Amino acid sequence: METIFYNVTMKSLRFGRQFQHIEDLAFEMIEKGIELDNITYSTIITCAKRCNLFDKAVEWFERMYKTGLMPDEVTYSAVLDVYAKLGKVEEVMSLYERGRASGWKPDPIAFAVLAKMFGEAGDYDGIRYVLQEMKSLGLQPNLVVYNTLLEAMGKAGKPGLARNLFEEMVDSGIAPNEKTLTALIKIYGRARWARDALELWERMRLNGWPVDFILYNTLLSMCADIGLIEEAEKLFEDMKGSEKCKPDSWSYTAMLNIYGSGGNVNKAMDLFKEMSEAGVKLNVMGCTCLVQCLGRAKRIDDLVRVFETSVEAGVKPDDRLCGCLLSVVSYCEGEDADKVLACLEQANPKLVAFVKRLASKDSTNFDMVKEEFKGILSTQPLRPGDPSATV
Repeated sequence: METIFYNVTMKSLRFGRQFQHIEDLAFEMIEKGIELDNITYSTIITCAKRCNLFDKAVEWFERMYKTGLMPDEVTYSAVLDVYAKLGKVEEVMSLYERGRASGWKPDPIAFAVLAKMFGEAGDYDGIRYVLQEMKSLGLQPNLVVYNTLLEAMGKAGKPGLARNLFEEMVDSGIAPNEKTLTALIKIYGRARWARDALELWERMRLNGWPVDFILYNTLLSMCADIGLIEEAEKLFEDMKGSEKCKPDSWSYTAMLNIYGSGGNVNKAMDLFKEMSEAGVKLNVMGCTCLVQCLGRAKRIDDLVRVFETSVEAGVKPDDRLCGCLLSVVSYCEGEDADKVLACLEQANPKLVAFVKRLASKDSTNFDMVKEEFKGILSTQPLRPGDPSATV
C-alpha cells in the first residue's frame, strides 16, 4: 500500500514537472525500506526526461536495471529517446537489442525515436533497419512514425525512397497531415523535383488534405528556388482566396524573391504596394529582395523609398541588406551613389566610413583593414542564393 501511495504522489508531481520532489520521495522510500516497483522507476525516469534532465533519467534507469526489474514499454521508449538526445547511438542500439532479447516488443514511439536518430545522422542504413524491424514484428507505422521516417529520408537525401514511403502510407489508409506534406514538399524542393511537388499539390487540392501557412510558404519558397513563376502566382492567389491561410510576411517575401530574381521590377513594386494596403509588414529579407531588384534596374529613388519606409516600419538592416546596398553602390555613379550611400550610412555608419577610407589615397596597412572589416560585419556568412550574394 505504501508503494502505491508514493506512486500516486509521484505521478501527481510529474504532471507539474517537479522532478526534485519526486527524487526526494524516491530516496525517502529507499531509506524507509519501501519497495520501488516498475511504476515508481518509470515515473521517475519519464519525469526526468520531461524536465530535460537526461543524465538523471539514465542514472535512475541504471538503478532500475540493477534491481532486476524489467522496464515496461513506456520506460524503454523514454530511455531510448534520452540516449538518442544525448547522441549515444551505441547505447541506443545496445538497449534496443537488450530489450528485444528480453521479450520487449517495441511500440511506434520507440521506432519513431530510432528513425529520428538515424535521420539526424543521415544514416540511410539505420532508417532501413527501422523499417525492416517494424515489418518483422508485423507493426504498422502510425502517422507519427511515417512523419519521422519522411523527415529522416529527407536528411539522408533520399527523395525517391521518401516518395515510395509516402505512397505506402497513403495506400495503407493513413491520411497525411500538414507535417507530412510539408516534409515531402521540402524533400522535393531540395532535390529540385518540381514536377513531383506540383503533382503533390494537385493531389492535396483534390483530396482535401490539410494545408497550413508553413506548407503554403514551403511551396512558395520551392517555386522561388526553382524559378516557377506562374505556379507561384497561382499558389499565392489560392492563399488570398483562403479563409485560414491569408498571405503573411513570409509569403510576400517568397513572391518578392521570385520577382526580384527575375528582374520583374513592376510586379515587385506592385506587391510592395499591396503589402502596405493589406497591412502586412515587410521583413528584412523582403526589403533585401526589393533593394536587389531596384538596384539592378537602376531605380534608385524607388530603392531609397523602399528602404526608408521599411526602416520606419521597424525593419532592422542586417549584414545581407548592408551587403546588398554596398553592391548597388559599386555600380552607381554621382548622385545615385550618394543616395544609396546615405541609406547604407543609416544602416551601418561604420561600414560607410570604412568604404570611404578604402577609397582615399592614404596608404593603409592590409592587416589593419582586414581586422577593421571583421569588426564591422558579423561573422555570419552569406548563404548561396542570398540576394546580397548575387547582386
